[in-house]
Amino acid sequence: MPLARAWSVALFGVDGVAVEIEADIGGGRPRTQIVGLPDASLNEAKERVRAAIRNSREEWPGELVTLALSPAALPKGGSGYDLALACAVLAAADRVPPEVLTGMALIGELALDGRIRAVRGVLPGLLAARRAGLRRAVVPASALSEAALVTDLDVRGANTLVEVLSSLRGETDSLLRPAPRPRSTEADDVPDLADVLGQPEARWALEVAAAGGHHLLLNGPPGTGKTMLAKRLPGLLPPLNEEQALEVTAVHSIAGLLSPAAPLITVPPFVAPHHSTSVPGLVGGGSGLAKPGAISQAHHGVLFMDEACEFGPNRLEALRTALEEGEVRLARRDGVARYPANFQLVLATNPCPCAPPRELDCTCSPHERRRYLGRLSGPLLDRVDLRVRMRPITAMSSAEVSTPESTAVVRARVDKARRRAADRWHEHGWLTNAQAPGPILRREFGLPHKVTALLDRVLATGAVTARGADRCLRVAWTLADLAEADRPEADHVAAALEFRDRRSA
Repeated sequence: MPLARAWSVALFGVDGVAVEIEADIGGGRPRTQIVGLPDASLNEAKERVRAAIRNSREEWPGELVTLALSPAALPKGGSGYDLALACAVLAAADRVPPEVLTGMALIGELALDGRIRAVRGVLPGLLAARRAGLRRAVVPASALSEAALVTDLDVRGANTLVEVLSSLRGETDSLLRPAPRPRSTEADDVPDLADVLGQPEARWALEVAAAGGHHLLLNGPPGTGKTMLAKRLPGLLPPLNEEQALEVTAVHSIAGLLSPAAPLITVPPFVAPHHSTSVPGLVGGGSGLAKPGAISQAHHGVLFMDEACEFGPNRLEALRTALEEGEVRLARRDGVARYPANFQLVLATNPCPCAPPRELDCTCSPHERRRYLGRLSGPLLDRVDLRVRMRPITAMSSAEVSTPESTAVVRARVDKARRRAADRWHEHGWLTNAQAPGPILRREFGLPHKVTALLDRVLATGAVTARGADRCLRVAWTLADLAEADRPEADHVAAALEFRDRRSA
């Protein structure tokens, strides 16, 4: 009985599993069936693959065709299995040598005329194929630059099913080879901090946030530069290392956001969802296996939530777990999708609903102001290390405003502070002070009582929580790194507490 095997990949979040596709021909009346928990789009592959094979001048078997996807208990979905299904059927029909499919991953959607269309998640799919021991792969030609990011894998690109079959038969070697490693994204379009006039406290908070990886809240009237400052934070952060770049690129690949010209993302991403976005749009979701949301797209970068109080409590509270754990786990009927979400959060809000340029012109009652800012709950604010109250700009003339520092000048100080922090935490595998757990800070890097006396007093009065105290210690270490001090002093702890003043929220 004719039987052949091919390989493809199933994705669950950023985790991939190699899928073995077995094709069996015969044993019943002519029809096609797919087993192995396929979803609706995968079940429709029967029609796409049959038409693509017929329009590629090949013959579809006139018997029962059974396609089994293993592991059988693993839910599978999407159109990325089409190319593997077609090759498995033709190998079972002796139209393609079955042995050439051994160790080869086939990824791509088939059009009815045999063209191979791009699918999402090629990069994480190939990484999973490499982990499974596969050493060759064929992907859509349009995804070849993305696929070339995976090393130790012989990757080829194809535009049509005819090209793939001709290569498998050894007739011609028409499959495309990847070009030299594709160029990465550039930081040329990151705006410069020198554009921001005034706001010395907010600029300092932005520098501290960049140096320590801390979350930031900017509170002030419209037009004070909250959005301008937030957009300039990625320019202060160091470029992503190779591991981080692949993680970020994999998430953007699944989301379908990669540029074919420059697929490798090396600049920290900046993601700013609109306040009308839904919870699934923010944290991830959708039917079947969930898609990555805005917070995962901001992995190793900045998530900016402008008009934060307009987002609504359910969307804001959905951030809390990700802020603590650095990842999102979305449980669905078909399984659990895991997406990384280690981002820096920047919140910007007006002090009241009417938001006049001058606070003296505010028409809101005290109750309305409290209710408006109350949308930022205590548990969420407890996870925000730096809170800054911004004031209206009173002078636009360069003669009256001191020349602001550029991004390059501030980034040099940030880089130096980050290197000090990385040297301190390298044994634990952390890069920034914000990643250091409280128990480690208190036990292995404990500070003398005279340094933490003020923090102990406010903790005893309930002005800060235990989590807030740990976060104050992290900020104090960042302030010490910026000051090139070996350990935080009492002034650093006091400054960290000042950043957590609730009156700034």
